[in-house]
Amino acid sequence: MTHTAIEITAELVQELLHEQHPDLADRPVRLGARGWDNQLWRIGEDLAVRLPWATGSADALLRKEHAWLPALAPCLPLPIPVPQRLGEPSERFPHPWIVTTWVPGSPADRAPATAAGSADTLAAFLSALHQPAPEGAPTGRNRGGPLAEHAEEVTQQLAEATGHGLIPDPDAVLAVWEDAAGAPEWSGPPLWLHADLHPANLLTADGTFCGVIDFGDLCVGDPAWDLAAAWLLLPDGAIERFHSAYRPAPDAATLRRARGWAVMKALVCILIGHAGDQDRPGGKPSWGPPGHASLRRLVASAAH
Repeated sequence: MTHTAIEITAELVQELLHEQHPDLADRPVRLGARGWDNQLWRIGEDLAVRLPWATGSADALLRKEHAWLPALAPCLPLPIPVPQRLGEPSERFPHPWIVTTWVPGSPADRAPATAAGSADTLAAFLSALHQPAPEGAPTGRNRGGPLAEHAEEVTQQLAEATGHGLIPDPDAVLAVWEDAAGAPEWSGPPLWLHADLHPANLLTADGTFCGVIDFGDLCVGDPAWDLAAAWLLLPDGAIERFHSAYRPAPDAATLRRARGWAVMKALVCILIGHAGDQDRPGGKPSWGPPGHASLRRLVASAAH
């Protein structure tokens, strides 16, 4: 991660608002969160400002959200951050930034979903999102395409995690991946995908999901990419309920591909969690447990 040389403070946010959206400048400003690509600053109780602070792609991702999310939001059954204003690069801050609605809740990597009904909530959200996208919709950054193209990446991730002693049965994990990689590819139309449904991007309250955030990777492709997130996000015993509630019912090949994507997502979470344990840049210790739980569930389900 390469962080911007400009320190983002409440004073800077207020100055940017005063320059470009002065009707919002008198609201109180406080830090909401520091994410992978952006910092989130709350302005008042119902709005937030997202500003790029790391990774070179963040500028384009914010513009993509501003362009597409306002039309998608009314179709979705869970709250999402809806862009309200766009801030342009300036001498004070050389990146675009957006004002969005604020979505309350706790990140699921810190407050996991525990209610069985969370499977229905997640299925309803993805059923509504996974619709054919219009011409010109964004394509993904290696997301939502053919699963088998990621074989070398997964092999390297598995070897690294195994080398750190993080995977108790790497052969069983590899078997799940290889079965998924052999599934037929998606042959349907390109569908809208969130494309970044890791536990920190789902919000929870009272044991279930109450919001979905960070649509920077929004793109079109194979729905199996998003369906894989259920293995990371749901409590034990809920995956079959999720598959039964999702519409249209996924075919066997899609479920197999989803298992492969889930292996890759779980390994990424485990490695990021381990980096956090070692106090290295980019590490997030709270991502490790859902990754380990996901692999445990995947291996166990393959044994039946």
